[in-house]
This record gives sequence, structure tokens and C-alpha cells, in this order.
Amino acid sequence: MSYQVIARKYRPQKFSDVVGQEHVTRTLSRAIEQNRIAHAYLFCGPRGTGKTTIARIFAKCLNCTGGPKAEFDEKDPKCIEITEGRSLDVLEIDAASNRGIDEIRGLRETVRYAPASSRFKVYVIDEVHMLTKEAFNALLKTLEEPPAHVKFMFATTEPEKVLATILSRCQRFDLRRIPSALIVKHLSTIAAAEGVKIDSPALYAIARGAEGGMRDAESTLDQLISFCGATIEEADVLSMFGLTAQDQLLKLTGAILAGETDVALKQLNDLSASGKDLGRLVSDLLNHFRNLLIFLVSRGDLNMLEVSEAEAAILAQQAKQATPEGLTRILEVLGEAEIRLREAASKKILIEVAILRSIEARNAVSLDSVLKQLNELRAGTGAGTQPVTAPAAAASPAPRPVPTRSAPAQPGTKVDALNESPRPAPGPQPVVSVPAVGLEELWTALLEAVGRASPFVRTYLLQAHPVKLENKLFVIGFDPESQEQIGLVDNARNHELLRTKLQELGHPHTQIKFVVAEAKPRPRPAEQPAAPPPIARPGPPAAPKPAQADAAKAAKPAPTTFSKEDFKNDPLIQKALEVFKGQIIEVRA
Repeated sequence: MSYQVIARKYRPQKFSDVVGQEHVTRTLSRAIEQNRIAHAYLFCGPRGTGKTTIARIFAKCLNCTGGPKAEFDEKDPKCIEITEGRSLDVLEIDAASNRGIDEIRGLRETVRYAPASSRFKVYVIDEVHMLTKEAFNALLKTLEEPPAHVKFMFATTEPEKVLATILSRCQRFDLRRIPSALIVKHLSTIAAAEGVKIDSPALYAIARGAEGGMRDAESTLDQLISFCGATIEEADVLSMFGLTAQDQLLKLTGAILAGETDVALKQLNDLSASGKDLGRLVSDLLNHFRNLLIFLVSRGDLNMLEVSEAEAAILAQQAKQATPEGLTRILEVLGEAEIRLREAASKKILIEVAILRSIEARNAVSLDSVLKQLNELRAGTGAGTQPVTAPAAAASPAPRPVPTRSAPAQPGTKVDALNESPRPAPGPQPVVSVPAVGLEELWTALLEAVGRASPFVRTYLLQAHPVKLENKLFVIGFDPESQEQIGLVDNARNHELLRTKLQELGHPHTQIKFVVAEAKPRPRPAEQPAAPPPIARPGPPAAPKPAQADAAKAAKPAPTTFSKEDFKNDPLIQKALEVFKGQIIEVRA
């Protein structure tokens, strides 16, 4: 007797033998039990997942002795005829070689005749998407209203190429890729029946190479038995098919996540030198990082993954080094490399660049995320950012003052006794009263106070001018040629900063409004009135200064340039540097 390959020798003969397609076999079994058998079925799915096998088993269920019934005797002569391809009432047609309109016209002629010895005449058409458009059109009428004794069963790997008019006349079943764990279990059973010893890593390597196709896995096992004999190890599988060992793959992915460029490139060089399939390596990397991403976002739910216990432990360990955003970027880089690999002249160089980009991408921030953070910063509501408010002294007790008998307290300040700290007053603290000052002097003092807290905001306000201050509303104007600056400075964060500084300058509860208004011409220096008295500030009493020095200080314009340190201390600049991973190179006025 001639040798029979494993894929044919162990082909499922009943619905209970089919692996990984329970959603299809259960539906067909119940349809038979309820006598709800349609006239046309379409089985779709990847190669080697059981489309034609299920069609044959279904034909046995329909034409077995005493049928239709889901459970039949495999030794039934009618079932044996179908299994061996000798049945006159079950016709298998290859649409790839019988795709023309003449063949379909011949089929239309034969469907009129009754079955020879069975209950139904069954037509199994494989790769039905290969039929021409004319052949499909010729089949339409027969397919819609076939004789009661005719059943059609179509199989295809590309259902999108089947005409919609054909699809609408069939009950469609989509077969899925078979999970690796089920392939390993089935191959282990076959190996035991064949008297072959094979270790678990070798079985998982075969399943990984089969990509969900049982027939591919069985053919690989058949070839390995011929190559290795009665004992098969993982190294044999890897050397024959150019696959990467699981520990090598995990070492490479670990180096990428840890940012170890030298280790990752050395690992790639070793794999390339040992003759590994680099295209398959990229696919394995994509699959591993996909599993890691699913593991991370599902919080360790292994029901969504097809991994062994050892792989699950590695995923749990690597998940501590990764973020969903970083893994998404790595998958984008590797996916792009996989597409470009088909046309690349030097695959190794392309993969080396992809690995370097993956290492850089693991901590990358998406552009959408950056824009969102910048918008939050602009609005003063960014997560992790603290709005610039009153000084720290307002949130914590003020330092104990050291009064002297020769230094009188400022107006509005209450001191209990010598060497005693002020008693906290119940409710809101009274505002320190200050002498009235002109609008220009207040604006100069405000710029100085804002510059100490945020030089960055002050640079915008240098192009503005005070318009008026009345009824607790401070109106700040920008010239028409500078009105675009309003959008940069008019936000909640800056409003809070200005309100705080105005309160320190003796104008509490003042609201801010930015408008477009031309600046009034300022008086010449010779015509300026004498400088007003210095503005009193809250805090411990200070030694009095000469009036001339105070007037010169109040009239002195604020500096227009800042050092790097000034900008580094600005909270908004610090957050921008953190978001963009940047550094200050040069500061310009």
C-alpha cells in the first residue's frame, strides 16, 4: 500500500474530530437535528483550516444511511464512498481549473437529474472565487432555486472576490485560524500515534510557523519525521525552517525595551549569520509586541493570547518596562519595516534601522498627546501642572519677624508684642492698604512682579500697555499690529498670576481683561511729574530708603533680556522642556 501523508491520514472524518471550528460544526449539527438544511453554504477562511473537510463531513451527514443525521457510522458504505471520493452523488469541482461558463452550463444540465443512490446530490466547489463573472451569472438562477435534491457547498480563501449576488444566496461560515495551543495538542496526539518523540518547544515552533493552519502544521511534522527520524527537537525545527528560537526572540525584544542598542544589534547579527529568515523575524517581533500590548492593556488577561506559560511569565516581566503608547509606536515602526522588506535590497540594514527606531520609539509621545498637553498648558489646566498663584508664603506660615524698637511697623500691620509672631486672624486676612499711584507706575511695578515669577509671561506683556483700572477691572491693551499676542497670554493661568501680583500691590479681587487698543503717547522724560512714593508691599518691615532711590527704582524700566537660568526657572518653560524632551540653547530678547 502506498504511503499516505499525515495531513490525509489524520484528516477529520466527523464533526467531533474537527479542531478549532466548533462554532461551525455546532451550527451545522443543530441545523440537521432541526431539519433546517439550506440549499447553499459558503465556507470561508485561511488555508488549511478545514473548509473542504467540513463540506465533506456535512455531505456524509446528509447522505449517510438513515440520514440526514449529525452522528453517523464511519463504516457506513455510503460514508466510505464519500471519504474515498467514489460517490456518484457527491461531486467535488475545482473552480481554479473549471472556471469558465461552459463548465457551469454543464453543471446546470446535471442538477436536473436525481441522485444515483443517495438522498441528495451535493456539489462541493473549491476556490469558488476563481470562477469568472460570466460563470457566476450563469450559476445565479440555479443557485437561487435549485431542485430539492441538490445542495451546494462552496469553499474559498477570498470571499471578497465572490459576487454579492452569490453571497446573498448562501449561508456563510467564516472559519478562523486555529489557536497554537490546539495545534500543539493535536500534533502531540499524532506524534504519539506515529511513535515519534518530540519536545514541547519543538511543537510550539511548528505551531508558530503554521500561523493557524492545521494542514501546514501536519505537513511540517511529516517533513520533520523524514528529516530527523523518531526524535525531534526544537533546534531541528528552527534549522529546517529558518525560525528564531523563543529565547533568542525574547532576548532581542528585551534589549529593545531596555534601550540596549549594542545588545539588540549583536543579537540581530547572530541571527542573520546563522541563516535565520529575517522576514519571519520581523513577523515574530510584531506578534510578540502585539501580545505584550494586549497583555498590558488587558491587565494580564491570558484569554486573549495564544502563549505558553513560559511566554506568559516573560510578558509579565516585560510589561513593567513598557507603556501602551510606546508599544504602539514600536508596532508602527515594525509594521512599516515589514511592508518595505519585500522590496528592500538589503534586508539586514532595513531591520537594523527598524530596531534602532523601535528603541527610540519606546519612549516616544504621540503628536496628538503633545498637542493636548500644550493646549492644557495654554489653558492653565494641564494635568500635572500647577497654576502660578500666590507665593508660597500664602500657603505656609510666614517666617517669624524680627522687629526692633527703632523700626516702626508699616501702616495696616498688627504686631502683638516684641519678639512675638503675629496671631492668625479668623477668616480672610485684611488687605494691606497702599497709597494711590498712577496707572503707568502700577503697570511698571506689575511687570517687575510678574517678571520675578515668570520671565516668559513678562516678555508678552512688554508689548502691552495699561488702558484703565476701575471697578475692580484692569484692562490691558495690545496695539493692532500686536493683537495676535492676546491669544498667547489670555488664559486662566496668566489671569491668576496677574490677579495675585495685583493683590500684592494693593489691588485685591481685580479681574483682568485683554483688548485691542492703541497706546496713548507717553510724556517726554522732562515733562514727567515727580515720582510717587514707593508702593508698599506686604511682608516684614524693611529699613526706609531715600525717596530719590525709590523714585529712580519705580521709574526704571524692566530689563528686556533674560539669562538661561531665568527661563529654566519658569514653570511653563519647564513643562514645555519636559513634554518635548528639549533643552535651552540660546535666549534672545
